[in-house]
Amino acid sequence: MSRPASDVQAFEARATDADLEDLRARLAAARLPEAETVHRAEPGPRRWAQGVPLADLAGLVDYWRTGYDWRSFEARLHRIGQFRTTVDGLGIHFLHRRSARADAVPLVLTHGWPGSVAEFVDVVEELADPDDAEAPAFHVVAPSLPGFGYSDKPDTAGWGTEKIAAAWVELMGRLGYGTFTAHGGDWGGNITTVLGGRFPEHVLGIHTTFAEGPPGLTTDGLTAAEREWTEQTRDFWHHRAAYAKQQATRPQTVGYSLVDSPVGLLAWILDKFAEWSDTEDSPFEAISRDRVLDDVTLYWLTRTGASAARIYWESHNSLDPGLRVDVPTAITMYPRDIEKCPRPWAQERYRQIVRWRSPDVGGHFPSLEVPGHFVRDLREGLAAVLAAAR
Repeated sequence: MSRPASDVQAFEARATDADLEDLRARLAAARLPEAETVHRAEPGPRRWAQGVPLADLAGLVDYWRTGYDWRSFEARLHRIGQFRTTVDGLGIHFLHRRSARADAVPLVLTHGWPGSVAEFVDVVEELADPDDAEAPAFHVVAPSLPGFGYSDKPDTAGWGTEKIAAAWVELMGRLGYGTFTAHGGDWGGNITTVLGGRFPEHVLGIHTTFAEGPPGLTTDGLTAAEREWTEQTRDFWHHRAAYAKQQATRPQTVGYSLVDSPVGLLAWILDKFAEWSDTEDSPFEAISRDRVLDDVTLYWLTRTGASAARIYWESHNSLDPGLRVDVPTAITMYPRDIEKCPRPWAQERYRQIVRWRSPDVGGHFPSLEVPGHFVRDLREGLAAVLAAAR
């Protein structure tokens, strides 16, 4: 039974001047290592072969200290609308933008790591109140995952993706949305999958950039392109996923550095924006410096480097092998995402795929890299989902 809407309280993010001064002081006093030994490489992925290049990081640290405006991001969050409520003993922060349209459908957007609600600030308003009167409109809810941003940090174990999905159902019901649609990528895609599989009485359908088939499926019958997808995903997990193993096994250990050093936090997160975006030499080919720093500064000011990392400890490789999703599903596999699931594998879990797309551009952060395409794709995917749900 959902608690009354009176349990939902308006919230305003406001860092203290002292915290912002402390950040600038730490950035000014940062001790940086020597340059990587591939620093003379030509522009391209090889420059990042040992991680974030010194020149790139030093330039971004300087901009963070002297040019970046956190207050502007706070104002954007305030314009969208921020709230908090308590679910199962834990305070949950969320953005909530109700549409002016009478035919709008509720939609919960779930981010992942190293993302945050900063992933959605450029798309919420267009989803809620589209310029095109023929486009579908949504009442948009974008929660901060437990341990992320302005949500509370769990002080006991147990806040894995299954519990988070149940909390989202409670949250949406508290807002008056007994039925709703859902979208997510990364951990948000995992949670969206759980929402569709566990709560079909509440979830009209889902759209996701994450699809994971049940384990043990064969590559027999896959196309050459689909086989290449499986090889790319296997290569990622075997050779480029040390961050996930660290956070899944020792989140507390790495958390000390992430909470104490803004430069360490920036490098840890920037590395993923660089490797996982559809770019050739720098993530800033597709994503602005301000958007990356909005995300990183949110982690810094809320001291959530350790608590956010714990989602890996809670849920790494935890998606129930037997979970099946029978609600209508739209799936988009962006070309430079880190995991791409062949459709035959996805169909073993998602039983009613009503729309499948593989765009020509975009990576792991499509709402930041290609926001216009992301909005169109999400609208079209959810329109197909809603048509099938009728």
